[in-house]
Amino acid sequence: MKEKLKIDIISDVVCPWCTIGYKRLEKAIAEMGIQDQVEIEWQPFELNPNMPAEGQNVTEHITEKYGSTLAQQEESQQRMTEIGKELGFTFDYFDEMRMVNTFEAHILLDYAKEFGKQTELKMRLTTAFFSERKNVSNRDVLKQALFEVGLNADEGLIRLDNEEARTKVRNEQAYWKSLGVNSVPTIVFNRKSAVTGAQPVEVFKQVLTELTE
Repeated sequence: MKEKLKIDIISDVVCPWCTIGYKRLEKAIAEMGIQDQVEIEWQPFELNPNMPAEGQNVTEHITEKYGSTLAQQEESQQRMTEIGKELGFTFDYFDEMRMVNTFEAHILLDYAKEFGKQTELKMRLTTAFFSERKNVSNRDVLKQALFEVGLNADEGLIRLDNEEARTKVRNEQAYWKSLGVNSVPTIVFNRKSAVTGAQPVEVFKQVLTELTE
């Protein structure tokens, strides 16, 4: 039995291209029928580590951070919504949408890893944020997400105030940054080669074919 292909996905819960990138990777894996030959692990990256608890209006935030005009943002959101549809994911952008702090979501993703539920929780949180207009920095929302993927919600929430768990996520973030990861998604194969961005399904297939042969 040969070793599984290890895939690290460095991403954030509130990153639309991370969701698109993952869905395309997932599609490539499914179409190649190699689900049992790969092992996916999610690694933490905060797009906005200094985002305050109350968050910031998405439009305002994107303008401030990237200098995009309203028209550019609407066009980009429209495009993501269409790509999402093709991949079976709903992006529901709305005027009051807020960018939020995702640090605690990352702590819970680390917790979920111990039970083999990481991908499930990641998609649950991403769906809550993009499709259900929920604030993924809110502990009630986080608790509900844990519950929905079958994890011990109370035990998970205790982890949020655990200094060791918090430091672990900070260290992991620092580790990937030190390797030069400064944009997400970054998808690393066997800790050797990496692709950045939401690549087309065909590109993922090509990479996977080379690595699994």
